[in-house]
Amino acid sequence: MPNPPQLRAAALTATAVLLTSCVSGCSGDAKDEDLTAQKLNWEECPAPSESEGGGSAPSPLPGGTEWQCATLKVPLDWAEPKGDTIGLALIRAKTSGEASKRIGSLIFNFGGPGGSGVTTLPAFGKDYAALRTRYDLVSFDPRGVGRSAGVKCENDRQLDEYFQQDATPDDTAEQQELLQNTRTFNGACEKNSGKVLPHVRTTDAARDVDLMRQVLGDDKLHYFGISYGTELGGVYAHLFPKNVGRAVFDGVVDPTQNPEQSSLGQAKGFQLALDNFAEDCTSKVEDCPIGDTPQDVKDRIAGLLKDLETKPIPGVFPRELTQTAATSGIAQSLYSKDFWEYLTEGLQQAYDGDGRVLMLLSDSMNGRSENGQYSNITAANVSINCADDKPRYTADYVRSKVPEFRAASLLFGDYLAWGMVSCTDWAVAGAADHPDVSAPGSAPILVVGNTGDPATPYEGARAMVGALGEGVGVELTYKGQGHGAYDSKNKCVQGAVNGYLLQGKVPSADTVCS
Repeated sequence: MPNPPQLRAAALTATAVLLTSCVSGCSGDAKDEDLTAQKLNWEECPAPSESEGGGSAPSPLPGGTEWQCATLKVPLDWAEPKGDTIGLALIRAKTSGEASKRIGSLIFNFGGPGGSGVTTLPAFGKDYAALRTRYDLVSFDPRGVGRSAGVKCENDRQLDEYFQQDATPDDTAEQQELLQNTRTFNGACEKNSGKVLPHVRTTDAARDVDLMRQVLGDDKLHYFGISYGTELGGVYAHLFPKNVGRAVFDGVVDPTQNPEQSSLGQAKGFQLALDNFAEDCTSKVEDCPIGDTPQDVKDRIAGLLKDLETKPIPGVFPRELTQTAATSGIAQSLYSKDFWEYLTEGLQQAYDGDGRVLMLLSDSMNGRSENGQYSNITAANVSINCADDKPRYTADYVRSKVPEFRAASLLFGDYLAWGMVSCTDWAVAGAADHPDVSAPGSAPILVVGNTGDPATPYEGARAMVGALGEGVGVELTYKGQGHGAYDSKNKCVQGAVNGYLLQGKVPSADTVCS
């Protein structure tokens, strides 16, 4: 999820330790060790760490298969492969099928960047039961995420304040406050995780994945990337085209866009999703409780957000629902049509002065648990994006672009435009304007685009196919709602994806599912 960090979602005891040794998750140095020959010690999975979001240890899958966890040792700096190493947290569920029919490991990345695969895969594991008949299901916390040398920035109290700030400044004073808050956050990242920040680029993560492939014993990488996971998959295919096996990209990032173009695309995408939500609510037989017409629904939401800018309402005690929190809560609910009922409920309550539901949705976006602890998804998201993205946008430049963003979305335009300053004072230079995913010689990659996707607009799938190069990307269109397609449980989409991953059957180009 591109900027701002809200749309994308344990400190060391002494700074001196951080600056003179390795970061959290490090496991010594490689020296003459052949990291491809390392053996993974698969054990019972612990409960997720605070940086992964907390909670309970993953429950067994239906049928009783237990989740197993291990740590993969990788170089901190791939330019110095014999130097310091860090540990990447891995999770797997072994195949349910016959050993003779096993293809290998299917590695998942669920996006963000900054999302913990160690916590996400078990949450959706039962949805991939068909794929587990021939694969071990595997995911991981990428470098900088969760237990994999997770980046640490501000503490929980500071993050509560950070997410309550006015993210859509209207005058010079408010703009300066936003910029200062951004500098403070970025400075905390450098202070607490300075050693790892230069090494969390997507190219670093792609090299980690290739080492993971080798250690898992696979000749080819079989891969399922969702959202930012499609960018990671594309970068992998560029670096290692001959190592690509069967790969699926779902909820596709446009690899041809710079951060500004991506943010503007998101403004249009979230506006489209909001339009579809309003149309759905008012087209039902029963009365829509939040408006009489689609335009009335959107006008009332705009009025609510305007009121909240100066008059917040009670949220999750002791915090109040601000304009920023409400905007991120609304955005979170647009990621899946399954969440639309919560958005309706949250808006109803907010109109009556109760902001709890919208704030809970905002907390979900930002990685805040009910006990007030935050995962490191925001810290990791900003760190990876800023290490990847070369452009640095000034306040004057963003101010000049606000009208264009506002024209794309009255509700989300300002929010996404001002999110572009998140990397302005970052300690590490960005790598490129956009990723290189050209992959001549790669096996076919199935690229699935959703026409109603708010976070990765549908046009990104066609752009990814073109950028991968002739004969590599195979586009499949899903006419649906929400972010991604496979987890919509659409039988046509799942049939095509399963057919490719399980049987190697490449769908016809330009297949359409609805």
